[in-house]
Amino acid sequence: ILIIAGGTGEFEAGISKDGQTREHALLAFTLGVRQLIVAVNKMDTTKWSEDRFNEIVKETSTFIKKVGYNPKAVAFVPISGWHGDNMLEESPNMPWYKGWTKEVKGGAAKGKTLLDAIDAIEPPTRPSDKPLRLPLQDVYKIGGIGTVPVGRVETGVIKAGMVVTFAPSNVTTEVKSVEMHHEQLEQGLPGDNVGFNDIRRGNVASDSKNDPAKEAASFNAQVIILNHPGQIGPGYAPVLDCHTAHIACKFAELIEKIDRRSGKSLEQAPKFVKSGDACIAKLVPSKPMCVESYNEYPPLG
Repeated sequence: ILIIAGGTGEFEAGISKDGQTREHALLAFTLGVRQLIVAVNKMDTTKWSEDRFNEIVKETSTFIKKVGYNPKAVAFVPISGWHGDNMLEESPNMPWYKGWTKEVKGGAAKGKTLLDAIDAIEPPTRPSDKPLRLPLQDVYKIGGIGTVPVGRVETGVIKAGMVVTFAPSNVTTEVKSVEMHHEQLEQGLPGDNVGFNDIRRGNVASDSKNDPAKEAASFNAQVIILNHPGQIGPGYAPVLDCHTAHIACKFAELIEKIDRRSGKSLEQAPKFVKSGDACIAKLVPSKPMCVESYNEYPPLG
């Protein structure tokens, strides 16, 4: 949900060249979020103005289209978070607002409130048919039990009796039981959070017999520079957050500069890239790290 401030000057600042609204929309699209709701907030400060709402819808449609979204598939909802207008129930303060409509697969969806727009989001399919991938998120110390790292099943299924391997440490263990909130489960599916013992954040659990996860010595990444002072070239080593791993990775080589929307190649082996550019780069982790192809395992890519 892209929340836009409708107040005079606030909206304009948000969609300016370095504005946060623009950055958030680009970040969401880059991370693979393809369904969008635009909530125009603070309508009370505009005296519930239809003209102001229409102006914001027009401007926002233009810029989200440039990012890569189809405005016709986006619900635009005028709301007031402070007063609760159009959040859960239809607002009496905006009689001019007849509701939102958007294109969906096989037709159209429509509604009045922000809750309606959330309910109209098409649920993604859970990748339970793929091999298991489970990045560890946190490590808890629980009295009487010990160290319990917790992670979420991103793809595949985990069940009791399965022999799992943790990459990149190559620790192998048998799953004794799968529990959620102290209840025993037959299996853990994508989206479920489960606990383990004796491993650390950033490790990835996988089925040792079905395409187990492995350490990556290097990997090619599509990189979009949202905001960075100066130029980025080979040797630059930022800290990378991939699934739950948090590891410095060095730019070993800039392979090509690309168009950030279409992915088309613009320049082979550029000497540097800067803010606003997109590129394919070869990255080398400073410590053992598990990275997967985005096409195979999007949450780990």
